[in-house]
Amino acid sequence: MGFDIQRFPNSIDEELICSICGGVLQDPLQAPSCEHTFCQICIQEWLSRAQTCPIDRTPLEIDQMKPVPRILKNLLSRLDISCENEGCMAIVKLDLLVNHLIDCEYSPKKLVQCENGCGMMILKSDNNNNINHNCVHVLRSELDVVKNEVQKYKHDVDFYKNEVRTLQEFIRIIRTNNPTISCFLERVENDEILRWSSSLQLARVTHWGGMISTPDILLQDAIKQSLLESGCPNDITNELMENAHERHWPEGLSTLETRHLNRRHYESYVCRRIVGQQAVVVLSCDNRHMNEIMLVEPGIVMIFSHGVK
Repeated sequence: MGFDIQRFPNSIDEELICSICGGVLQDPLQAPSCEHTFCQICIQEWLSRAQTCPIDRTPLEIDQMKPVPRILKNLLSRLDISCENEGCMAIVKLDLLVNHLIDCEYSPKKLVQCENGCGMMILKSDNNNNINHNCVHVLRSELDVVKNEVQKYKHDVDFYKNEVRTLQEFIRIIRTNNPTISCFLERVENDEILRWSSSLQLARVTHWGGMISTPDILLQDAIKQSLLESGCPNDITNELMENAHERHWPEGLSTLETRHLNRRHYESYVCRRIVGQQAVVVLSCDNRHMNEIMLVEPGIVMIFSHGVK
């Protein structure tokens, strides 16, 4: 369908008029033999009903149509045309019309922010007429999207947790059934921990009674971040932080009674300072001299309310 001729402020040559719709040619195609020219949509609709030229009735099929000569395209592109949006007084060249319509402030298809408070970007026409847009409905839909994303994230986390558990079980089976590989894996893991721990300063706990058995989440997060920043491998960091809670403490520290009975052994621990925190890390590789009931692999983070130097 061609452009309405009333939108053109200047007279239009009849060679630029589609003889089917009477408008200025839009996306024109030309017949190969008679060279009559029509709008693309117009001639497609015509030939779907009759396989002849609309002007001279010569046989014609849609796959025979060809692009118009460049000179005709140039003549069309130089025509002045008014904007189709109500209220807009702009007149532009025909070849610039598409770009103008994208940016036209009067376009009903322009996206604007909803004036009713939801903050969503909606069509200008919907905003002006207050139709096809329900803030509550839209926000609920957005909330549903977020919930679905969170659920998907949880599902992915559960999946990877299962994968990690499967891998850990696989490694455990290998270690159990193949002592050679078990020794190799332990040696690699211990070497990695030793390289990291050697970068930490030795620390001395001055008041063991200040040990925190159930650190809060914020405190744990701060200490975990300090461990990672110190170069501690991520998997080792996770294990150390799990051991920071009393439910993962070694047998010699697991109850008030055992902590009281073994207090005299505490000062034999080799402790390393966690930078910027009232906490130390007690690694098994540093403390092979200690009784087994006082150790946990790969080590334990001990957090204190005070008393670390």
